[in-house]
Amino acid sequence: MRTSISLAGGAGLWLLFAGGPALAGGSNYGVAPGALKAIAGSVREWPVPTPNFARDPAPAPDGNIYIAVMHGNRIARFDTATEKFNEWELPSGARPHGLVVDEAGIVWYTGNGNGTIGRLDPKTGKVTAFKVPGGGDPHTIVIDGKGMLWFTIQNGQRVGRLDRASGKVDEFPMAGNPYGLAVDSDGLVWVCRLAGDALCWIDPASGKIGEVPTGEGSLPRRIATAPDGSLWVAYYGNGKLARLDPKAKRIVKTWSLPDPGGARAYAVTADAAGRIWVNGIDTDTVSVFDPAKEEFRVIALPSRNIGIRKAIIDAQGAYWYMGSHNGRLGVVR
Repeated sequence: MRTSISLAGGAGLWLLFAGGPALAGGSNYGVAPGALKAIAGSVREWPVPTPNFARDPAPAPDGNIYIAVMHGNRIARFDTATEKFNEWELPSGARPHGLVVDEAGIVWYTGNGNGTIGRLDPKTGKVTAFKVPGGGDPHTIVIDGKGMLWFTIQNGQRVGRLDRASGKVDEFPMAGNPYGLAVDSDGLVWVCRLAGDALCWIDPASGKIGEVPTGEGSLPRRIATAPDGSLWVAYYGNGKLARLDPKAKRIVKTWSLPDPGGARAYAVTADAAGRIWVNGIDTDTVSVFDPAKEEFRVIALPSRNIGIRKAIIDAQGAYWYMGSHNGRLGVVR
C-alpha cells in the first residue's frame, strides 16, 4: 500500500487532539483489556503476508490488530472480521520494533533502525516521523493516561516521552538497557532495566526517578499492569514471574514458570479478570497464572518455533501473539 512520508520535529505541529485516552491496563496499549469468562484454550493462527521478523501486536479501538514487521520495514493490519491483512511500507531504514494504536486509530511505532517515532494514519497512508533528539534505537512504546507516548531506547540507554500535540520529545538517561515499560495507576512509568537487574520508575509530575532491585541474574524484560494496580514482571534470566507493589515499591513475590512454560520468561500481560499471561520465548506455549490460587495453566500452541516477544489482550479478553520466528499471528480464546 502506498504511503506518503514527512518529517516533523519541534512545536507548532498540525497534530491536535482533545484529551487523552483512559489508562488501559495490560501492556498500556491504548485499548483496555477485557476478560474471557472461561478460557477454552482454543487457538487459531494466520500466516502474515510479510513474515520478516514480524512482532509486537497491538489492538486498535475498532478491534483490529496491528503488527510491526521489523525486517520487512512495514506495518501490517489484521482485520479480525474479514481475516485479511493490509500492509503499509515505512520510510527506508525505519525497522519498526514496537507500536501502539491511539484512541483515534492512529498507529505510533518505534523506528528502531532510524532513531524516530513514527505516526501512521491508516486512512491516508501518511507517515510522519519524529526524530529522537539523541538518536539511537527506540524499542518498546506505550501510552499513558494523559495521552503521552513513552518509549525505551535500549542500547541508547534512555527513556523517551513524546507529546503528541506538540511533537516535543523529552529524554531521561537510564543505564542497564531499558527494555519493556508500563504505567501504573498513579501515572508512574516503570521500566525494565534488562542488563541492570532492576526496575526503574519515573514520576512525570515531579521528575523523580528511583529503582527497585530484582536480584542478580533476573534480567527483567517486560512488565504489565493488572486491574488491582499491581505490576507483573517477566524475568528472562531465571524464568520467573514477579509481582511488584508499585506503591510500596518492592517485589512482593516471585513464581517459577512451569517446565512446559519455558525458562526464559518474555512476553507478559494481564486481562481484566486479573489473570496474568506469560510465555517463555523458547517454548510453544502460553501460561496463564491465577494470582488468587497461585496456579499456572499451560496452553499448548499449534505451531513450533514460534518466538513470542510481545502479546496483548484485546477488549474481549482474547490473547493475541505474533510469532517472530515462524511468521504467524495467533489468538487464544
